Amino acid sequence: MDTYRAIAWIENRLRLLDQRELPHNVIYLDYTNAPAVAVAIREMVVRGAPAIGITAAYGMALAAFHCDAESVADLRVALGAADAVLRAARPTAVNLSGALDRVLARAADPALKTVAAMRAAVLEEAHAIYEQERQANLAIGQHALPLVPEEAHILHHCNTGPLATGEFGTALRVIIAAHEAGKRVHAFVDETRPRLQGARLTAWELQQLGVPYTLIVDGAAAHIMRTRGVDLCVVGCDRIAANGDTANKIGTYHLALAAHAHGIPFYVVGPDIAIEERPAEEVTCVGTCHIAPEGATAANPAFDITPAQYITAIITERGVVRPPYTKTLAQLLR
Repeated sequence: MDTYRAIAWIENRLRLLDQRELPHNVIYLDYTNAPAVAVAIREMVVRGAPAIGITAAYGMALAAFHCDAESVADLRVALGAADAVLRAARPTAVNLSGALDRVLARAADPALKTVAAMRAAVLEEAHAIYEQERQANLAIGQHALPLVPEEAHILHHCNTGPLATGEFGTALRVIIAAHEAGKRVHAFVDETRPRLQGARLTAWELQQLGVPYTLIVDGAAAHIMRTRGVDLCVVGCDRIAANGDTANKIGTYHLALAAHAHGIPFYVVGPDIAIEERPAEEVTCVGTCHIAPEGATAANPAFDITPAQYITAIITERGVVRPPYTKTLAQLLR
């Protein structure tokens, strides 16, 4: 996949594709310091759990390369300050905190005796985090291929493609991998209110990759299942509980209920939960245009929980697991 890169490290700078500008403008922004990267994460220049983790790791690398530390001790202080700024950008993002923990652990290695060695180690760890996501995404696509018929209509919610993960995607990778394998797939893309990640981002990505798709409003999913025919639903998730419950973008739960009612397989793609409450303006406005009465109160949870009973299978980089999840997920982790 080389049509666009959401995240790239270029000559000690971090380059991000500004997802706020899509689909109308393809704009890349360059970063040289951790505070600016934190703003990019907070303002959703970059979004998606894996991509946020990768970006935070590279934010730490920027802190290492662009500070004036003269000793290993000074550099560790600079990394600690960068960690605090980056961690505060999205306090509930588990991938972000996990990536920062990995980089800090690497920097704490007592074998790193020079500033140059520590800088190299921090960057190496950031690259490793990126590469781990790449390989996991590729494995997910391979494990999912047998689940996709040779001709299939697939319903997808939110955005889980390369923009959200760094390069290949998770749930959207299932669709893309089937397309690349020669299967005749057609995606129904939920618009995904309130930030319209499906309409703005998933539709754009599928268009870039030549995958046939139809954009639908979120409320049309059940109607499409009944009248147009959907062979499977595939969604991402931010986290999987031990009992198989999953947390994902708001709207996933009602999609699972609709799929269950129509007897359609519902697949969740995720890694081996606190629910973030986003600003009310995302609900009361579309862009800068107010659509609700002035002073309207809005609830805007970013995620919902889909109970395990509505999930046909969970697709991970290690393989596909089916109920009973309390048993099969434990076996997968072992």
